[in-house]
Amino acid sequence: MLRSWGPPGLLLASGLFAASGQRSLWAGAVWLAVLAALAFVLSPLAFPRSVTAQQAQQHSAADGRPVVYWRPGCQYCLRLRLRLGRAARRAHWVNIWSDPAGAAAVRAVAGGNETVPTVVLADGEPAVNPSPDWFRSRLGP
Repeated sequence: MLRSWGPPGLLLASGLFAASGQRSLWAGAVWLAVLAALAFVLSPLAFPRSVTAQQAQQHSAADGRPVVYWRPGCQYCLRLRLRLGRAARRAHWVNIWSDPAGAAAVRAVAGGNETVPTVVLADGEPAVNPSPDWFRSRLGP
């Protein structure tokens, strides 16, 4: 259960706790809003809809779009996602915490580690924790 809530759940719970301890209603509302926003950014909701590794590999073979393996709470995944902006939709996203095959695919290219983000281009070229600029240049128009 904790793995599914992770950092976003802890931030939201912290926001509720901080809000309840404030003397001013406004200060409590501000704390809650700030920590709720952070919880959203760190949650899977900030990412495009995840698919399974098998689906992503099949779609990638058909449409030539890359596959991005990620996990909730990963600051490097979030950095990549935010820097890509709307271009993030041009990739297939796999949450390795909800798909064991995705975690295995990452371990296969990351020396046995589950280092994310891991990108696999349509031609099979993997990149572990690539720079957002490098990845954007390979996404195409």
